[in-house]
Amino acid sequence: MTRRTRPERKRDLQGLLGQDAPDLTKPVEADTSIAIDRLRAGLGQPRREFNDARLQALAQSIREQGVLQPLLVRKAGQDFEIIAGERRWRAAQLAGLTEVPVIIRDLTDVQARQVALIENLQREDLNTVDEVDAKLELVAHTLGLSASGARTRLMQLLREERGPEHDALDEVFAPLGEQWTSFARNKLKILNWPPAILEAVRGGLAYTLAQLIVPVDARHHPKLLKLAAGGLSRAELQAEIRRLSTAPQTAPQAVRVAKVLGSARWLARLSSTEQQAVEKWLKQMPGVLRSALDE
Repeated sequence: MTRRTRPERKRDLQGLLGQDAPDLTKPVEADTSIAIDRLRAGLGQPRREFNDARLQALAQSIREQGVLQPLLVRKAGQDFEIIAGERRWRAAQLAGLTEVPVIIRDLTDVQARQVALIENLQREDLNTVDEVDAKLELVAHTLGLSASGARTRLMQLLREERGPEHDALDEVFAPLGEQWTSFARNKLKILNWPPAILEAVRGGLAYTLAQLIVPVDARHHPKLLKLAAGGLSRAELQAEIRRLSTAPQTAPQAVRVAKVLGSARWLARLSSTEQQAVEKWLKQMPGVLRSALDE
């Protein structure tokens, strides 16, 4: 399912493709039909994960109604590269189609990438991590920077007086239904989250649930991610986080061992055999610990 068409999106694509730019949110007449095996996925596809259940549902819809919205492609040697519509292409293969309707455009690498980003960002099922990555890449294209440079520059622009770069970002974010300032302040920080949580979001974990898990002690992340993946509601996850936060915390084993070995009274109670066993065990300590003791 796609979001409702926004007039701004039409203007944005016209800026990239010219005044005859197709409105990718509406079924339109295709230029032609191309055999499925002559199409290949675009290198600029921002979507990293394709939900199997949704792909199967789309395939069933295609079996019943056909491909209602043509794919946007460009020539690539003897074949064609998909700019927008990779999900439809994949679903069409599942549905058993041998060809699909396409619109063929002559696009540069930069134009193709920008259109692919915008087309995917207009859809509701793009996970939040891929969404943030895609929007950051749009910013990088707009400002002529690398992705890391774009992150730094965005935060600087929040503090600077309005200038041409602010106007350029306003324009590129207009079709996306979000202000770049809100993106920079709120969503960009997701890229600092622990890798395990980012992967969980890419795999389907709701952004709102991930937000709850991030600030919790990292020791609890695996358990909370497993519970969230098992279908825990937001309220249930919050209750579990409160329980973990108020539960008595057991000191790490290394701390407890150090406390015992540091007790002269405990050492004095050991028999000679027990003392020898402790000394033998200490000789097997890791090198990092031995170095620390020698300092």
